[in-house]
Amino acid sequence: MEKFQNVGTFDAGVFTPGLAGAPAPGSAPLTMDAAGIASGGAFLVSELEKRDTLLRKPLDNFTYPRDININTGGGWVDYVSAQSIAYGITGGSGGGLVHAGGANGLPMVSASVEKGLYKAHVFAAGLRVMFVEMQKAAQIGRSLDQMLTDGLRKAYDKHMDQNVYTGIEEYGTTGLLNDPDATETAVSAGSSGSTQWAKKSPDEILADVNAALTANWAAAEYDETALPNHILIPYEQYTDILTRKVTELATETILDFLMKNNAAVKNGGSLYIGPTRWCRGAGTGGADRMAVYVNNSRFVSMDELVPLGRVMSGPNVANVCYDTAYMANISQVQLLYPQTLAYYDGI
Repeated sequence: MEKFQNVGTFDAGVFTPGLAGAPAPGSAPLTMDAAGIASGGAFLVSELEKRDTLLRKPLDNFTYPRDININTGGGWVDYVSAQSIAYGITGGSGGGLVHAGGANGLPMVSASVEKGLYKAHVFAAGLRVMFVEMQKAAQIGRSLDQMLTDGLRKAYDKHMDQNVYTGIEEYGTTGLLNDPDATETAVSAGSSGSTQWAKKSPDEILADVNAALTANWAAAEYDETALPNHILIPYEQYTDILTRKVTELATETILDFLMKNNAAVKNGGSLYIGPTRWCRGAGTGGADRMAVYVNNSRFVSMDELVPLGRVMSGPNVANVCYDTAYMANISQVQLLYPQTLAYYDGI
């Protein structure tokens, strides 16, 4: 008499034993139907799975902290003000000459102080954690409140990114890439007849960069503190100059070439060239835009008057949940020296 071992197959939700070493006649492969699930087979299958504990969040990118100085503090206000002063002298800068037989009056220096106002707005969002869902989340070792908080922070970062680069249309504000007071021009065409960097040589791209830097510096009266140090371009152009070699036989990329030979570095300053998705199509007629400016709080900045934080929280008995409100107070981008920001389209 042959001995039976604990082997067999699932068929129609019923475990059918078979002889060791030989499958039972007519046996079917492992399946799981409604009857098998009802009999507890689903529990066995779930116990044999490998659980990936990583919670995959949405993909996104934020670059605003890199491209502008953010001042923190100030409270709940409607506007941010900044003062500027302009000087003048009778007869202009060449009018201070006093010579024998000339006028006996001294040219007088005058000053004009002006105040600029910049809008501030409130960002607000709420979280609602249902009591039952919170208990269920505890069973799997995750914090539902933390997951929702992460989502709120991502929404805030997206809001800040838009506020910095293009402003909030509903509030009538602008940003780094569409300020109406900034100078706007098109880059010159290269030997190929195109203004696009993808069709230009390294020397032509360098000429575009140096022309932009020099024009901005000239508009600032060649003030050494106003030497441009920040350039923003789309990711496509950045990848091109990051990977394209100066020549076929060279190991140096166009970006390396630009960083060594630009007008800012040659005049004792520094230069950062970085990508942002907001530059793509930001120019007139949907052209790709290059923005050149001085990334310094004296020239351009914004205020996070009240950083994002929890302002109140409490139970909601009617809906069996916990509600939490988050708020922040943010200013628009403050372009304090408009002549130090310029746009060059068509790259």
